[in-house]
Amino acid sequence: TMFNRQKIGKYFIQLCGTTPCMICGSEDIRKTIENHLGIKNGQTTKDGMFTLLEVECLGACANAPMIQLNDDYYECLTPATTIELLEACKRDEPPAMGKWGSLPMNGQVSCEGPLGKTSLFEIVAPTVAEGRFAEGSVDPASVKEHMDY
Repeated sequence: TMFNRQKIGKYFIQLCGTTPCMICGSEDIRKTIENHLGIKNGQTTKDGMFTLLEVECLGACANAPMIQLNDDYYECLTPATTIELLEACKRDEPPAMGKWGSLPMNGQVSCEGPLGKTSLFEIVAPTVAEGRFAEGSVDPASVKEHMDY
């Protein structure tokens, strides 16, 4: 359920445990969080600051492993960057989000690789041939033809 039926901590850590994150190290991230905060999955720290919950896919597979901390995504985590994140939250200074609304913790931007953007440098405007839809309708049997397939 998306509704919490128990009180959660100030920082609600939802750890993705689905296959792409698991393959990329989410189990190490879970162990790091558990050891650093002294809680297990489904528990809240005694001071009420953190709650940990392993969840299914959060849709950031390209930047696995990742967590959702309250409403924000922190991606490309390592045990070291996870501890940095937890310590920043303990100081009530979580890192600011990147321009795309998430923060890959390895310095990259969004889901670009380590070399940055490598394709799609230009935005190509779609072209429609003059008079292509002059008749005002398209026969469903010929849709692919009209779509230039």
